[in-house]
Amino acid sequence: MKLFFISDIHGSVYYLNKALDKFKEENADYIIILGDILYHGARNPLPKEYNPKGVIKIINNYANRIIAIRGNCDSEVDQMVLDFPIMADYSTILYNNKRLFLTHGHI
Repeated sequence: MKLFFISDIHGSVYYLNKALDKFKEENADYIIILGDILYHGARNPLPKEYNPKGVIKIINNYANRIIAIRGNCDSEVDQMVLDFPIMADYSTILYNNKRLFLTHGHI
């Protein structure tokens, strides 16, 4: 099993597509998202090609291959439009006889 890690998409269709191109190139089995999927955050500038609705449309196509946790810019409203769970502050995955602790790192 091959895992592909991404985080901090912040609503950018441009950077999501770049990440998904690499995901396909690596022929990974699962996408691990370490938070901050749709919103850019009040302190951050708008990212390139900021389009949260576009990100929703694209990323929901991969819902059955995503393991995600909540970032500091993710909210319950975001969960309403995503087809995979994002509200856990952390998670663990057993991988190659090791336990991986997944977190955004803001807590």
